[in-house]
Amino acid sequence: MDKLTAAEINAAVRTVPDWTRRGARLSRTFVFRDFRGAMQFVRAVARRAEQAAHHPDILIRWNKVRLTLTTHDAGGLTRKDFALARKLDRL
Repeated sequence: MDKLTAAEINAAVRTVPDWTRRGARLSRTFVFRDFRGAMQFVRAVARRAEQAAHHPDILIRWNKVRLTLTTHDAGGLTRKDFALARKLDRL
């Protein structure tokens, strides 16, 4: 998968308004009532990631889960990152 151009990234970022772009990465922190809720979310993320064959970095802090997306093979953001972000927004 090819890395997106700056113009393509700027357009794609508008499709995931709750995510933050930092360089070649997209990140979002999800907050839950408790640890159990956070872990249920992580399990759902894992299922979606496996289906997409695209895996986010996951940081778990009790009731908070931070997901970070980038396509390492392409050296930056690709359509795959934005597609998975939109899927994860629907969880």
